[in-house]
Order: sequence, then structure tokens, then C-alpha cells
Amino acid sequence: MNREQAVELFEQRAASQQISTAAELDEIWAALEPVSIDFMIGPWKGGELPSGHPMDGGLERAAWHGKTFGSRYDVQPLVCRDGDGNLFSNKELGKGEASLWMVEFRGEVTASMVYDGQPVIDHFKRIDDDTVMGIMNGKTSLVRDAHYYFFLRREN
Repeated sequence: MNREQAVELFEQRAASQQISTAAELDEIWAALEPVSIDFMIGPWKGGELPSGHPMDGGLERAAWHGKTFGSRYDVQPLVCRDGDGNLFSNKELGKGEASLWMVEFRGEVTASMVYDGQPVIDHFKRIDDDTVMGIMNGKTSLVRDAHYYFFLRREN
């Protein structure tokens, strides 16, 4: 699959929210470009790429809005909405906040978000200037045995 095909398939899956297999999402991932830490700075709205993962729908139930990358060492990984619709960093759910590092994943080095309080890493690759695909990876059995797939769209 080339990059153009991967982007088209990604957009179809993100819009339809149809369940994809991990292999299908991994094929999209493989065709995308890594990103830098600077590319990730700013506020992002999130969405998931359903794959039958146990976490599918969990972030929506937590009123997850997205992520905010203030700087390399100032990352709010779980920006959620409270009952009044106000945004807040859900440090309890995220077990703290996070930071950005360049991390090797599947043979490529890309900007990756490392949670402060749990052994979880979100890796990012570029769809376009305002969209990234993410894969949640780590030591916890929830993401070690089957990765969780999501995306972020830059907020202006």
C-alpha cells in the first residue's frame, strides 16, 4: 500500500467508525511518515479507530476530547469534558500526565507520548499537516497483547 492509498483508507475508517482488523490498521500505519516532537505541539481533538480492542468506546465513555501538547515535557494526554462541557486534564484516569520523546517503534523513530504514571506509550505518524494516526503500546496487558488505535486532528 502506498501513502496515498493509506491516507484514503484511514479517512474512510475514521469517518465510518467501522471495525477494522489490527492487520488492516497496521498496513495503514506502515505507509505513513514519522513525525517530530515540534510537529505535535498544540491542542488536538481525538477519535478512535475501532478494532475490537477492549478499550474501544472507553475513551468516549470517559468524555475524552483529545490531547494537548504544551511542550515536550508538558503534555495532557487525557483532556476530557466535565458535566458542564469544560475541558480538563483527567490526571486520575491518565495516572498523571505525560511527555514527548522520539522513540523507535517497528523500526522507525517517531514522536511518541510517554505517560508519567503508567507503562504506556502512544506513537504517532502523519496523515497530513493536521492529522496523525496513533498506536497505544506498552507493558500493561491491555495494550501489550493488542494495540489500541486512534487518531488526533489539530485544533486551530
